Amino acid sequence: MSDVADELARMREAFEQPTLRLLHQQHAPLVLTIFRLAFGRDNQPVPTSRLHHQVETYLGELRMAGVEGLPSGTGRELCLTWMRRKWLIRANAADGDGEVYVLTSSAQESLEQARSLARERATLSEHRVATIVSAFRRFNSEANPDRTTRVTLLNDEINRLRIERDRLVDGGEMPPASEDYMAEGFGELRSLVSALPSDFARVEEAFARIRNDIHDAFRADERPAGELVDDYLARIDQLTTATPEGRAFEGAFPLLRDEDLLGQLRADIAALLEHPSTDAILSEADRRELRDTVKLIRAGLDRVLVQRNRATATLRSNIEARDVNRDRELERVLRHLEGRLGTWYAATGPRATAGVPLLAERAGVDHLRERFFDPSEERVPPPLEPVDDSDGGDVSWDELRAAGGPSLTDLGDALDTVLDPMLLPGPATIAELFDSLPVHLRRPVEVIGLLHLAERRGLVDGAGSTDVVTVRPDGSTRTLRLPTVLTRTTPPDDDPDLPEDAR
Repeated sequence: MSDVADELARMREAFEQPTLRLLHQQHAPLVLTIFRLAFGRDNQPVPTSRLHHQVETYLGELRMAGVEGLPSGTGRELCLTWMRRKWLIRANAADGDGEVYVLTSSAQESLEQARSLARERATLSEHRVATIVSAFRRFNSEANPDRTTRVTLLNDEINRLRIERDRLVDGGEMPPASEDYMAEGFGELRSLVSALPSDFARVEEAFARIRNDIHDAFRADERPAGELVDDYLARIDQLTTATPEGRAFEGAFPLLRDEDLLGQLRADIAALLEHPSTDAILSEADRRELRDTVKLIRAGLDRVLVQRNRATATLRSNIEARDVNRDRELERVLRHLEGRLGTWYAATGPRATAGVPLLAERAGVDHLRERFFDPSEERVPPPLEPVDDSDGGDVSWDELRAAGGPSLTDLGDALDTVLDPMLLPGPATIAELFDSLPVHLRRPVEVIGLLHLAERRGLVDGAGSTDVVTVRPDGSTRTLRLPTVLTRTTPPDDDPDLPEDAR
């Protein structure tokens, strides 16, 4: 079974690319003509308003010339359509003054394909065959993995060049290059040079995608800023290996920045343009294109570096403008509204309108709390008033207090008395202190209060436990086991800080 289905799928995928979609749409000749006239060979940015006016002017001239089947719509509408089809990019001007249109790499490739098909040239020639043979020979001499083979190829090339040099030095004949040979050579040079803008544009678009991804990631606010910075640095480092255009640019960058190499290229171009056959082969426009090759390389390189700097500037500005305390809920709502607006705009025309109220509807809330509870601002509740139990009530005030929590004030005074070094030695443990307290301070709940106060005063835990007898308000008793908590860490007789009469 043949691979026709797989091949058809690949061809369909290729025709879905912007380059072939531009070449195979109904108005392809018109669109390419407008792009060629408006942007020129160097793909210079054009201000948006100027391009809108130029498109309308070109269409008006064609209608006056009797051309039929022209697209309808204003210049702005057509430019927006070409943007959606990925033939145009709208970006900020380099000087920050307004917006400009720039051709995408796909549009430039389409232009180059159309220009190459429009040229009249032979499909087979001596120059083309010699160029192919020389390219394969040079490629093999630089990439062959066998050391002996590579040395042999280099020796053959050196011998060939030495023989030709000696022949010319000895006054050998110099046959002139034929006009067909020169025409084919200039044609191939023009083809190579004309492909440079689209090659640079692909690298620019790669950096532009990174810049847009950074901006979208910061607006989404779903990842920490540090993680986004790490991701940006990783993508910049991997750009030279992750994409074909990045690898190509990385390999060509040292050559493009080599001033000696560019100087040699400028000298070779000048020598070729001064050849006697050049006037009959090249027009003035062709000569100007070849003469500006070095300028074209420098301009393309500068545009790539500008896009890279813009990506870095976008990262820096987003980091500086990031406010970690902003209202995330409001930001989420605004992003949702912006996304809905983009969806609505994609499904409507440029003149569509939508009725949006100037002010939002009133929320059905009677009162919205503006301040939350702050305990520090609350007033202390007023003290309880003593209850007069002289009327013969069932429960007296003393009985009510006897059923309450521990008496922390009385227990604290008793504990401080024991810990005072100026007083005579008292109980050595909390259990002994508890047994020495009055009956009304020996309730079961007072044990909890006493242990709490001992812990706050940092008393030392001893080993073991001790039983104490507690007395309830009704006179009944209950034995509780307490941990042995020492009230003194040094025996009183050995304490050097005690006065003589207290030992």
